[in-house]
Amino acid sequence: MKKRLLLWEAAGFLFTAAVGALLHFTYDWSGGTVLAAAFSAVNESTWEHMKLLFFPVFFFSVIQVCFLGRNYPNVLSARAAGTLAGLALIPTLFYTYTGVFGRHWLWADIAVFLIAAAAVYAVDFLLLERRRPGGLWRQVAGLLVLWLLAFLFIYFTFRPPQLPLWQDPVTGLYGIPAP
Repeated sequence: MKKRLLLWEAAGFLFTAAVGALLHFTYDWSGGTVLAAAFSAVNESTWEHMKLLFFPVFFFSVIQVCFLGRNYPNVLSARAAGTLAGLALIPTLFYTYTGVFGRHWLWADIAVFLIAAAAVYAVDFLLLERRRPGGLWRQVAGLLVLWLLAFLFIYFTFRPPQLPLWQDPVTGLYGIPAP
């Protein structure tokens, strides 16, 4: 059972890495459609890069719950915890390394994304492997956290706060660029 779970988590990491990379470009590829904006990066802000991690994890979670939900009663709470850990790592690692070196590098940005994706599934694996009964309230809380994050990522794409996390460092603007 442990090997099967490890394979699922590795597949989730690979899915997240591949789909997250594609979502970096889908907004431009789509010609700037609203649907693509909801799930893709619309600018180079840290928030939009966090969205590139979240949505592949979210979509993979739907699949994983269908296949592992009965064997792992704490799957939603574990995924919510892993997702929060991965999302927290992106700004933490990015702002730490750019603060130390005074600049950013593309290879380091990609490494930050991959480390965050690995953290999602590592935390998930560790919590699922423990096989603690999740309790209905924990599963509901995990589900609510994931759906709340989905809502916030979409909402703040169209109504970003005027805070540095949402500011595009290339243009200095917030949210969807004007045509």
